[in-house]
Amino acid sequence: MSDIIAPANADEKNIAVVTHITGIFFSIFPGLIVWLLKKDESPYISEQAREALNFQITLLIAYLVAGVLVFILIGLLLFFLVWLANIVFCIMAAVAASKGENYRYPISLRLIN
Repeated sequence: MSDIIAPANADEKNIAVVTHITGIFFSIFPGLIVWLLKKDESPYISEQAREALNFQITLLIAYLVAGVLVFILIGLLLFFLVWLANIVFCIMAAVAASKGENYRYPISLRLIN
């Protein structure tokens, strides 16, 4: 699930941690902003921001599906499960990023390469 790719300095680790954690509250925006601003400066930040962005896009799609399924009541459960997955996986990613590891979300469409 995670492996060490390159030695990341403390600033790179901190930016990656903040990118993953703020995704919980601000959806795709932190990952998108960090990836656009830092993709050419740091391979580590670029990879982590891209992962965070892809995961948040996947969650948006899941929320849209849950919104449609609300009419048959299973959507309420799906909303809760997607919300819970967002919190759990973002925290796991932030912990891995704080160690300088390259975290890959297990449930994520790889739309941004």
